[in-house]
Amino acid sequence: MEWNKQTVKSLLLVVCGGVAFYCALQHLGTVLGAVGWLLGILSPFLLGCAIAFVLNVPMRAIERHLYSGVRKGGKLRRPLALVLTLVGLLGVLSLACGVIGPGIREALRSIGGQLPTALDRFETWLLQLEAWLPYAKDLVASWELDWSSLSQKAIGLAQNWGTALVSSGGGLIGGVVSGLSTFVIGLIFSFYILLQKEKLARQGRQCLYALLPERAADRTLEVLRLTDRTFSGFLSGQCLEACILGTLFVVAMSLFRMPYALLVGVLIALTALIPIVGAFIGCAVGALLIAISDPRQALVFVILFLVLQQIEGNLIYPHVVGSSVGLPSIWVLAAVTLGGKLMGIAGMLFFIPLCSVLYALFRQFVIRRLRQRHVDPKKWKGPAA
Repeated sequence: MEWNKQTVKSLLLVVCGGVAFYCALQHLGTVLGAVGWLLGILSPFLLGCAIAFVLNVPMRAIERHLYSGVRKGGKLRRPLALVLTLVGLLGVLSLACGVIGPGIREALRSIGGQLPTALDRFETWLLQLEAWLPYAKDLVASWELDWSSLSQKAIGLAQNWGTALVSSGGGLIGGVVSGLSTFVIGLIFSFYILLQKEKLARQGRQCLYALLPERAADRTLEVLRLTDRTFSGFLSGQCLEACILGTLFVVAMSLFRMPYALLVGVLIALTALIPIVGAFIGCAVGALLIAISDPRQALVFVILFLVLQQIEGNLIYPHVVGSSVGLPSIWVLAAVTLGGKLMGIAGMLFFIPLCSVLYALFRQFVIRRLRQRHVDPKKWKGPAA
């Protein structure tokens, strides 16, 4: 090893990094607390970045078709695209609420209409139980329960719950206000990002090349472009797949004359945005709503769901989402499981494109190492070759 200034600098960096890592492990609680405090401060801006990334996918498509070839409207293109994106998003949410709200109201009305029949069945069950009441009475008498003591304990427990509820009311209101303010600040911050994204991207590239070596900066930009393509493709594909699946359920349920076809289709389309497990949540809610009117049709709906789920999983999802993400199904399942354990539903949505980026980078690394060793990467044929 040549002993020069660069070697000494590298050794000092390694030693300082090792010492810092050891100190962080010795004070892990303090480090995690500091990280949590920092994330709490930065949460509005991180939320704004996430909102801007999501809104940028439809906004980019809208902006591409606005004032094409006309220089006069160049300055208005970006704000108009943002306004149209927000209007479209609010329109979709309003349409979904307009379908779900009346459907839920109709389901509750159906439950109310069938309530007298259920009460008659309950009355019949009580009459059948009447023959066993003497035995039950003797059994209760043999327990020798102190009802006054139990009532005092119940009153004391209710008082404790009431005190805790009153004391936590201020914290609950504060949490709601804090969450609402964080969302508003993040939304406004996302607007600034979307309106000046080219300028911010240019400044970010300047900072990269100023702080990193040219080769490292080029590699960082390459990874960021891959990440942007993967996340954008996953988001677009997931939304398209959810719309296709919801439409399939509306058409199939209408053909079989099932109730709540439009409501269940919208619910499944919304829950299908959650990879793998989302559609099953929609199936459970749909089966429960249909079972209120006709339990036999609920069974037919479950069978129909399983059939359409196979069609969606084997034909639609691989072509719509799989091609854009490029992640094998076994790793999709692993990403959904790990993301759900760590971050809940948000983790399920985030970990699939993240694992896809890591998978693509590792695949590039393996191919590059094989070529350095003069081994043909196509020697082992397969989907990853």
